[in-house]
Amino acid sequence: MTEVSYPETPAQTSTLAIISLISGIVSWFMFPVVGGIVAVITGHMALRELRESQDRLTGEGMAKVGLILGYLHLALVVLGFCVVAVFLALGVTPFLCIPFVREFSLLLGASPGF
Repeated sequence: MTEVSYPETPAQTSTLAIISLISGIVSWFMFPVVGGIVAVITGHMALRELRESQDRLTGEGMAKVGLILGYLHLALVVLGFCVVAVFLALGVTPFLCIPFVREFSLLLGASPGF
């Protein structure tokens, strides 16, 4: 009697890992804070899902890249807010580097202060 062997079904890619990677990339171009938060949350969910799947799912690399992009972007956003807060606390207007600030403030009727 001949033994019949069936091919193993290939492992599927985790949807959460794909979402984490896409939102991590999108956070750098379109939706900064929301994309970063979604990347971090879905990245952690994907890693837990992959751990519990017993090798039925793949996508650990995508989940980790999504996490890295999300955390890095959120850290830069927080750093940017801290820099602006320090400038404001020191009494320095952080928007002096933007062209036409003087004209815009004069248009509003405010004294430019510089």
